[in-house]
Amino acid sequence: MPDQKTILIVDDDRELVDGLRAMLERQGYLVIQAHDGHQGKAAIYNQQPDLVILDMMMQRMGGYPVLEHFKGKSDAPPFIMITANEGSRHKAYAEYLGVVEYIRKPFATEKLLEAIQKAFRQVETTAPPDGETEGEARPAPDA
Repeated sequence: MPDQKTILIVDDDRELVDGLRAMLERQGYLVIQAHDGHQGKAAIYNQQPDLVILDMMMQRMGGYPVLEHFKGKSDAPPFIMITANEGSRHKAYAEYLGVVEYIRKPFATEKLLEAIQKAFRQVETTAPPDGETEGEARPAPDA
């Protein structure tokens, strides 16, 4: 599949990650995973996914520091945040940091698939013209 999109799932709930991976692979996506924000940041730089599904609260480093790190970077992938948190302030902050969608757990897989399609549509409408910065390697993280 020449136009296969890569999705990175960053979540410390391994059962959830396994279930999402199976569902997304059935939809034709290539799925990679990380289990905390540190691993997620490294995977974004090293594997350059087309989309990141990011949990808000994880051990070691949660989702917000990852979003804060990539906020404003032109080569950052789109992010979908998933969380069990009900707070509206958390949602507002995630949206300020640029998430395409903020989804509360538990969620229907259709809702996630719609958010993924929305994210890819947004990327397609904002992609640079051919020959410009598209496809350039991301610089290494500053620690």
